[in-house]
Amino acid sequence: MKRYASVDDFISDQDKWHDSLLMLREILHETELEEKIKWSFPCYTLKNKNVVGLGSFKSYCGLWFFQGVFLEDVAGVLVNAQDGKTKGMRQWRFSSIEEIDRDLVKAYIEEAIQNQKDGKEIKAVKPVKTVVIPPELAALFKNEPDYQLAFGNFTPGKQREFAEYIADAKREATKLSRIEKIKPMLLNGVGLNDHYRS
Repeated sequence: MKRYASVDDFISDQDKWHDSLLMLREILHETELEEKIKWSFPCYTLKNKNVVGLGSFKSYCGLWFFQGVFLEDVAGVLVNAQDGKTKGMRQWRFSSIEEIDRDLVKAYIEEAIQNQKDGKEIKAVKPVKTVVIPPELAALFKNEPDYQLAFGNFTPGKQREFAEYIADAKREATKLSRIEKIKPMLLNGVGLNDHYRS
């Protein structure tokens, strides 16, 4: 992907969509949004929050509404480019400059700005990784409950590090020697990778 230093550079490099992008940019400039380049595309923000993006591909150019799911979409023009993956973002695609209705586009942008001011947003949720206790570690906990109690005092991330450290060993002897190595760490509240974090 080509990198652009400015929105001018981006638009001047778009032969097929040059005029359409200029028109969309003019409409965006009529709003209070601030123009930036993010991910090599023009991005329009309000108080550093992404509101609208401007982009182009082979068969269309368009606007990306970062929280477009909240737009009323009275004209039925918005699409989810990645159904099942994208929760909040919606696109409005244009295959010709004649499809760009200035008043309608401006109304959608103004609604997106108001939604941002109202705090309407879908926050990205990181998937929660579970801690899978390998059998060797489970046996230690069963035979010596103090280690299980100490293990429970660690964050889930540090618990995962211990569990994966044991599970990743290929030989049983290696797994057992790793358990011996972590036993004092567990009792002393020292994470497996704490020495890298300081």
